[in-house]
Amino acid sequence: MSGMDRLDRQLRIKGWNQSALSKAKIAVVGDDDLLASLFMLSASALGINDLVVIAPVLHSQLLRVAQNVNRDLSLAHLEGFYTHPILDELLRECSLVVDVSHYGLANKLLLEKGFRESIPVVRGFCYEREGMQGFRVFTYLRGREWQELDQVVSPDNLPGGHFDDGVLDTIVAGIVLEEVKSLLMQQKISGALMGYERGALRGGDRGSRILVVGAGALGNFVGLGLALSGYRHCTFMDPDVVEATNLNRQVFFYDALGRSKAETLSERMNGLFGMESGALVGYFQDDTELSPYDAVFDCVDNFETRIVLSELCKDRDKVLISGGTSADAGQVVVFTPGKPGPTPADLLGLAETVRERGAQPVLRDRAACTYRPDPSVIMTNQITAGFMVDSFRMLLDAQETRNIFYDSSSDERF
Repeated sequence: MSGMDRLDRQLRIKGWNQSALSKAKIAVVGDDDLLASLFMLSASALGINDLVVIAPVLHSQLLRVAQNVNRDLSLAHLEGFYTHPILDELLRECSLVVDVSHYGLANKLLLEKGFRESIPVVRGFCYEREGMQGFRVFTYLRGREWQELDQVVSPDNLPGGHFDDGVLDTIVAGIVLEEVKSLLMQQKISGALMGYERGALRGGDRGSRILVVGAGALGNFVGLGLALSGYRHCTFMDPDVVEATNLNRQVFFYDALGRSKAETLSERMNGLFGMESGALVGYFQDDTELSPYDAVFDCVDNFETRIVLSELCKDRDKVLISGGTSADAGQVVVFTPGKPGPTPADLLGLAETVRERGAQPVLRDRAACTYRPDPSVIMTNQITAGFMVDSFRMLLDAQETRNIFYDSSSDERF
């Protein structure tokens, strides 16, 4: 399989410049958490081939997946903290710096480096303070001397214990990579301090039984988010097999061409993250049994199935977390039984859309992307999936959820 086959769906995006990504050298400064590893995984899948990472540790399973997804990946990893300008020698010839650390010394040194050498610095991090948890992302360029720059500098000056959350990390990694891609391709970047905040999660029971319908890009990252959050009892449902053009975003299928998506994703979640998941190979239909499950994640790629999911979850009083993506946008819509409000299909007007185009559901015998050769990229999928999992965690924590609409072309993004 050639690299161009793997990257086919993003090469279809208007104005896409894969050469700018493959020839870039990116510096990543991280911490003893998941954030640098998640960025490395997604950047590798996107076709960024040259990474220099300074961080105490990289997640061994995510590193293995990244190296298998992109066999051209060149990774130089210094196991330590970025604490002195002498380490700049390691970052020589880097196109830009990704700072996902949680200590002020690194933040200040890298911002100073960005100013001195006119190198962009993309800063992303998670935080917990005053009973709230969230994240922020900001891109610094020389000449962009932002009056509130101190909001992206960590209050703790030296490396140490800090808040970390795998689901928020997944979203941050996707937004940071979106900025990196835009910088390398000389496209518009966000002019805002991008942020998200909700009440601190109290933890609690992780025994929910979950059905994930669709094991494509959204399903891959929903599975990852659930695994990182401690959920074990998941079932992945999908009728399709893996094809080469899935591999720019369906990161756990790197060696599974021709195999069942549902079965492969279940095996990977169990083997890599200790899940106790199962697989259903088939289509979700109006007679699909939902009684074994407490919640359903809608990760499908067609409106017809999404309508069936919405109606059946409404009839069976099941929580439904529905996600959808395009090459540059995504949305998360939550349906909670007993709470006033439309189903995801109602809110998005899917029935009317289907009627207008006169489409009929088709049972396929080949991979979904053969029938839907639309542009697709990893970032919108991992960001949307992260918000889907976070919405579910908020529901279980009795927090008010809100529907989320992500637009990679807007300053605020969501």
